Amino acid sequence: MHWLSRAALVRRGAAGGMALVAGSVWGGAAQAASGATPPDGDLAYLRLLIAAELLEADFEAEVIASGKLDAGGSSVLRQMAADDKAHYAGLASLIAGAGQTPATAADIDFAYPNGTFATAASIVKQAVMLEQLLLGAYLGAVENVQTPRLRLPLGQIAANEAQHTGALATLAGRPVIGPAFAPSLQIGAVSDALDAFES
Repeated sequence: MHWLSRAALVRRGAAGGMALVAGSVWGGAAQAASGATPPDGDLAYLRLLIAAELLEADFEAEVIASGKLDAGGSSVLRQMAADDKAHYAGLASLIAGAGQTPATAADIDFAYPNGTFATAASIVKQAVMLEQLLLGAYLGAVENVQTPRLRLPLGQIAANEAQHTGALATLAGRPVIGPAFAPSLQIGAVSDALDAFES
């Protein structure tokens, strides 16, 4: 099977299935997107965020399968996995509404640093890093997308990623509340960070 790189997904999208989405905000945004195609830069952000959500989903599945977290940690990861599945479905509907096919898990082969899943501590450390990356990615998207109707759904996901970051901080024994102004990451920085997880 030919694996597409994350960079290829950002540039042109990838073959895959469509996800269905529920909810008036996402449904309305997807419907609106079908009326006027967002500019290429906005579509590049959506493809990048889809790749990031697929990475998170893959990571969470590996964590849950490892059985290394206690009941509390497992509960947090399972809730995060459910949220990230909804994020993916919403983003996929936006891409589909723009006439493109969203990437799926079958399109990307992920790899993790050695020892990522060795202990609960190593898992939580990686999870914190991924959540901070996604939060910054969504804030960067909210800052830079040109299509107004995309900002609310992206902002809603950013808010949820911030909740994930706080929950993981508790598991890591760190302060739950971070900086007053969370950093925004530009598309190139997010793309470079995701490169580390391509096998």
